[in-house]
Amino acid sequence: MSANQACFPIAPMARVLGVSKAGYYAWLHRCPSAHTVADAALLKRVRTVHASSRQTYGAPRVHADLRAQGERHGRKRIARLMRDAGLVGACHRRGGPTTTQRDKEVRPAPDLVDRNFTASGPNQLWIADITYLPTAAGFLYLAVVLDVWSRKVIGWSMANHLRAELVLDALEMAVGQRRPKDVVHHSDQGSQYTSLAFGKRCSEAGVRPSMGSVGDAYDNAMAESFFSTLEAELLSRRRFASQAEARMACFSYIEGWYNPVRLHSGLGYQSPMTYEANMQTAVTET
Repeated sequence: MSANQACFPIAPMARVLGVSKAGYYAWLHRCPSAHTVADAALLKRVRTVHASSRQTYGAPRVHADLRAQGERHGRKRIARLMRDAGLVGACHRRGGPTTTQRDKEVRPAPDLVDRNFTASGPNQLWIADITYLPTAAGFLYLAVVLDVWSRKVIGWSMANHLRAELVLDALEMAVGQRRPKDVVHHSDQGSQYTSLAFGKRCSEAGVRPSMGSVGDAYDNAMAESFFSTLEAELLSRRRFASQAEARMACFSYIEGWYNPVRLHSGLGYQSPMTYEANMQTAVTET
């Protein structure tokens, strides 16, 4: 009735709806309940968390963020408030160009992982892959290297081609940051990873190449999961006018959001950098 009182008189609406005018006015001037007030206050904090997540968090991560701030609320309550307020997390895109092109004349490295994407410490297992970014100036390609232990992106590079230099640059960044000893580097069988140049650099850096089978996303599931997150939270929500704009957006996402801030469900709702810092502190204290 209150929403339509500018169009219709109160008395006819009350008769149609079977309520009294006195009852309507009593409801209109009644103070909100304590539960309604509490929901309104909580919704303000939910909106703040959702906005600070670049509008990517759904109810589970909003709930985890509030818990990290010392607040205790039910996840279903937060989901209800977000649903009523029209707040949603990121969604996924589908389709795109193929980034894995196998060189049938080159023998791939053995699969040293066998879908066991676990590590008890840093620089035991790295995973790598390539994805694409559509721009108005053509496709841009992103190669990444992640440490399985913390899910941190430790190496990445971008180029407008799919030559071996793309993955070599990402590997160089990872090696420069981590200085590994006998780390396993797992990827697909793309020609970039089976190239002589890549194999030589792995040998020089003490990196052991590992490759999954052809055409099976589960053999590199963790890299696929990262790209799915990137696509949902950035690529499907932006349209890039230039490749330079896409490069800046990826830099901001990886170094300004994903590594230092974004809560990861596989890390107990900690960011990769926070997880590494907490684990190092725990080791020091023991």
